[in-house]
Amino acid sequence: MASRAAKKRPERRSAAVATPSRSYLTLVRRFALRPIQSDVDLDRAIAVVDALLDRDGLDAGEQDYLDVLSDLVERYEDQSDPPRDVSDAEMLRFLMEQQEVKQVELSRATGIVESTISAVLSGKRTLNRSQIGKLASHFHVSPGVFAFDD
Repeated sequence: MASRAAKKRPERRSAAVATPSRSYLTLVRRFALRPIQSDVDLDRAIAVVDALLDRDGLDAGEQDYLDVLSDLVERYEDQSDPPRDVSDAEMLRFLMEQQEVKQVELSRATGIVESTISAVLSGKRTLNRSQIGKLASHFHVSPGVFAFDD
């Protein structure tokens, strides 16, 4: 007769591995899911990703393949060309250009003196925490996009 503990213990089942779909295997034969080693491999991988993204109604196997290949592309890009740090001036200039905001308009909207904005843009001054908070709020970005150099 089995003990109470044995009766309460759940049955151990081996995890079943799903058989890959035909569409998944076709994609793997066309471009194997392996770490990307070169820019040539990267270009080929991006072409496959783009082709899949252009299609409507991917099946589960195709979606799984796309997810994994996208991760491999991202990993290679992060390792081969890591993002560089940008200065407060570069970030502020970029945000102003993207939203077509002039210095005077930004000054009025944030309460930051226009001469301060000008000095930051020319690289003569960095932003303090208060100014970063105002700019981040105005541009709807994380304060972390600016360098905290205070």
